[in-house]
Amino acid sequence: MNLKNIQGNLTLMPELKSLSIPYVDAIPNKYRRYIRDKAIDRARTRIIVAGNDPRKMKQEDLEVVVKEEEDKIKSSIRDKGLLAVLALLGLNLFG
Repeated sequence: MNLKNIQGNLTLMPELKSLSIPYVDAIPNKYRRYIRDKAIDRARTRIIVAGNDPRKMKQEDLEVVVKEEEDKIKSSIRDKGLLAVLALLGLNLFG
């Protein structure tokens, strides 16, 4: 692939300019979908454990619970990534 093809492809994808790489928000759609599915499963479990029926809840309430679970998953990924980097550098926070 030559430079003109690469530049042409970049101009077709303006969203690349707005990506902030250090954050989990800059993840591909494939992983974003996986996180969403996992959050839906966790939200369903959380609602059932609380004694509610997910089918009787409003769509807005379900979306709030799923968003909370997505944030927890993203936070977990971020924390694990930080610990992996620290381990590579030979740093230990727990001892």
